[in-house]
Amino acid sequence: MKKFKHEAELFKAALAAGCAYAESRKAVVFEATDSASDKAMYVYRLLVHDKLIAPMPEDQVADKTIRHRLAAWHAHQLPAGHPLLE
Repeated sequence: MKKFKHEAELFKAALAAGCAYAESRKAVVFEATDSASDKAMYVYRLLVHDKLIAPMPEDQVADKTIRHRLAAWHAHQLPAGHPLLE
């Protein structure tokens, strides 16, 4: 599992992008009281369902691995030379 230097920032950006994607599809409306873990799980499942990322084995699905997978997904969306990819 490749570790990103700015993984926390990548995850925050990925969560925002994933939530915007889910809401633009009208798949969900997130509430202000929803936790980041719940949002991350929903976004991960939606991206797997839409075949935008590969699924992980169910025994590996955990908060830490979902955060890393979403950060990696968002890192692939960013242009080369982006500050978060350094």
